[in-house]
Amino acid sequence: MREFEPPSIQKDFVVEALAEGKRLDGRSRLEQRSFTLTFGPELGNVECRLGKTAVLAQVAATIVKPRDDKPYEGFLVINSEISPMASHVFEAGRASEDEVMITRLLEKSIRRTEAVDREALCIIAGEKVWHLRLTLHFLSDSGNLLDCASLAAMTALRHFRKPEIEVSGDDVIVHSPDERAPVPLAIHHTPLCLSFSYFEGLPPILDPTHLEEVLADGTMTITLNAQRELCVLSKAGGSALSPDEIMDVVRVGVERVRAMVKEMEEALDGDRTRRVVEVR
Repeated sequence: MREFEPPSIQKDFVVEALAEGKRLDGRSRLEQRSFTLTFGPELGNVECRLGKTAVLAQVAATIVKPRDDKPYEGFLVINSEISPMASHVFEAGRASEDEVMITRLLEKSIRRTEAVDREALCIIAGEKVWHLRLTLHFLSDSGNLLDCASLAAMTALRHFRKPEIEVSGDDVIVHSPDERAPVPLAIHHTPLCLSFSYFEGLPPILDPTHLEEVLADGTMTITLNAQRELCVLSKAGGSALSPDEIMDVVRVGVERVRAMVKEMEEALDGDRTRRVVEVR
């Protein structure tokens, strides 16, 4: 289903407000909506809410045979599902352009930057490795699904624990959480996406709402980590940007990502103190 284009008078109103440094929800130009992380009963089950946008991330692990050309590497597969629950413009069973773009950017941000050490997922070289499946369910679209999904995905990966295993010859014993405490994934860094919307002749705005996304002339997403590394830069539409304009956005992003990672770690620590893992 194609979304109706908002009337031109609505865009004029939004642009005039932005020219005065105002946004309809009261935020400043570079202010992000607050986010909350809710942990499910199972490890690796996290719901992220960015404003009214909501994404549920789930991580599951199975043991499979590795690829012949990469016998020492496990797998990390990212799947996303945007159903009509998130918005009426999405159709069940049919991947939209937004869904494809989000999945591709998450692939680049998380898998290709080696956020998760896939060699650490190896159990027996050439025989058995862990296959991680990260599934994202988009529950509500109030704008900026990508950033919300990025937060949910990385929090779920850091929250997840895989079963403890014991290798005896060619035999692999998988211990249940009741027998031995599960172990965390080996994670090199925590890349997070930040999306900006552009209106011709105006400075960019961070974390656009759904209306701002629809009305914007162009968008740019950057993926950064707390180590000040720029992992991915993706721009769509709008006029060309100078190197100085891009670096201004990156500088804003570095500080924002550091704050987001800190909040994520505080939420994970809080869940860790409340969660009881019993080993019999």
